[in-house]
Amino acid sequence: MPVRCQQSPVLAGSATMATLGALMLYLTKPFNYGKHMEIPAPGVPPLPARTAWFLQELPAFVVSAGILAWQPRSLFGPPGTLLLGLFCAHYFHRTFIYALLTRGRPFPVAFLFRGSIFCVGNGFLQAYYLIYCAEYPEEWYTDIRFSLGIFLFILGMGINIHSDYILRQLRKPGEITYRIPQGGLFTYVSGANYLGEIIEWIGYALATWSPPGLAFAFFSLCYLGQRASHHHRFYLKKFEDYPKSRKALIPFIF
Repeated sequence: MPVRCQQSPVLAGSATMATLGALMLYLTKPFNYGKHMEIPAPGVPPLPARTAWFLQELPAFVVSAGILAWQPRSLFGPPGTLLLGLFCAHYFHRTFIYALLTRGRPFPVAFLFRGSIFCVGNGFLQAYYLIYCAEYPEEWYTDIRFSLGIFLFILGMGINIHSDYILRQLRKPGEITYRIPQGGLFTYVSGANYLGEIIEWIGYALATWSPPGLAFAFFSLCYLGQRASHHHRFYLKKFEDYPKSRKALIPFIF
């Protein structure tokens, strides 16, 4: 029996994610991981960064890839399947490449748990909508929203991957010290990796032209933008010689 689209849960999930994004803007204290990590709670030791990132990102890939594999259509058939394939590609990289290369600090279990729940919910929301709800016209592949969205998605993913590479090179294996990142978009902003991911999800929202895609892009902008702002303050406080012309997230502006 074919699965029928239920619009109400999709809209409710999208609204919830957008609301969570808006709430992020009211946080004055950064989340407790990475360079902002405080002393962990007694009896709850943090996990190694590679293990934690793998476990956190894996659900988004498994859920979305599972729905994509289960549906009977070709990957290059309806636009929805191709767009979900791009979503899966992002989380394949985050799960199996980024997570296994990162040299980050140990990761709090509580934050890992919250992040995993978000990844399960978001992975299901995006996949369910694109496979069972999205209806695109035959000419969608030539629509400017699709073309520009795909371009921004690939551009943002490239910026994100390159920026993560720059950050990894700042440390030798086992080190937890911090240095000033240089090169790429770090010449202009402190959160180049976050800027890349924000561009990526704005492109995804444009190409999917969907409530879940727009909600996820908005959430990413709020959450990662706030994270970039906290990083910028951290660098300015820690390094007296930090470039004064460098902005937090948007070159020359913010």
